[in-house]
Amino acid sequence: MARPLTPLWLTAPSRFITLKRPTARLGLLLLAILLAASLTALASPGPPPVSHDPAQRANDEADVVLYESIVAGVRGGGDYYAVTAEALRTGNYPLRPFVTFRLPTLALIQATLPRQVTVALLYLLAAAVMIAWFIRLRGAFARPPPLAIALVLLAGGMVAFIQPELASFHEVWAGLLIALSLALRRPERWVEAVAVGMVAMLIRETAALYVGIMAVLAFAEGRRREALGWGAAIAVFTVVVAFHAHAVAQVVRPIDPASPGWAGMLGFGFFVKTMTLSTALNLAPMRLAAPLVGLALFGWASWNDALALRALTIFAGYAALLGLFGRIDTFYWGLMIAPTILTGLAFAPDGLRDLVAAALDKRKIIVTRLMR
Repeated sequence: MARPLTPLWLTAPSRFITLKRPTARLGLLLLAILLAASLTALASPGPPPVSHDPAQRANDEADVVLYESIVAGVRGGGDYYAVTAEALRTGNYPLRPFVTFRLPTLALIQATLPRQVTVALLYLLAAAVMIAWFIRLRGAFARPPPLAIALVLLAGGMVAFIQPELASFHEVWAGLLIALSLALRRPERWVEAVAVGMVAMLIRETAALYVGIMAVLAFAEGRRREALGWGAAIAVFTVVVAFHAHAVAQVVRPIDPASPGWAGMLGFGFFVKTMTLSTALNLAPMRLAAPLVGLALFGWASWNDALALRALTIFAGYAALLGLFGRIDTFYWGLMIAPTILTGLAFAPDGLRDLVAAALDKRKIIVTRLMR
């Protein structure tokens, strides 16, 4: 029997509304463990603080400067792979394995466009993400104020994505494209989502994790045609990467340095820290920002919608990627999922109220025997 609890913010009850008391108490325990695990971000290593001194930009934003120099070299008529190899050597970056070279997609596009047009396209993409998520979220909330809060939280996850100085950063574009693809995906309309997801992969290879998760979920739900669509995108990406690896091999020398590897094993706390650094939570003290990341994940688990489960699975996949393979200097991988993660806080009030109510439920079934 469903509990007669009116949703607080949502149009429909949360996922926890029908839990039995033992299960709900277990849910509260898991939530407490999640929040406690989030606090491990306080002890997790992070990148050195940014000085905000324009004279120190080469140190504060070394990767951005690297990508800008590559775009400038290609715009000047240079071959992408030769220009990139020289830029990596000049900056003392590793050149092996081939994944240390970004795919040429973004650099080639930016080299053909004036910088003002590139920045305008970045703003248009960010606006498209906001509109797409407004369309997806407006049916989830019962009143305009909670919807507005959800959109503010979405904007809070996108603060790093509207900075013109980061327009050459591959994760900025790929993260927005992943957010757009996820919002566009519907059971009856998935072609657009697949197309956008493939573009994200061609800009930043780590977007393949998103596409792979979407393919697996489609297959698990019995949506074979959609799963084949995501699989076809991965196949195209695989061919592109093979050509990319061959091109890199032509410019790399045997004496060029190799990457130290990606077995960072920095744990869940590092994932949480990357989320705080990649969103508006960077403005809050870590002891407050870290549990808010955990609460945002709980909020996504609360929303009783297939989109929420997809989003939560994607967050879990990138949390594993960052926790197992991320290094201190690759914290920006968190940008791949930063745009949407904070929106989960808008679902948390209903989920928390329903979970607590279920855990405290003391209803009893009374059986009355009638004698005739």
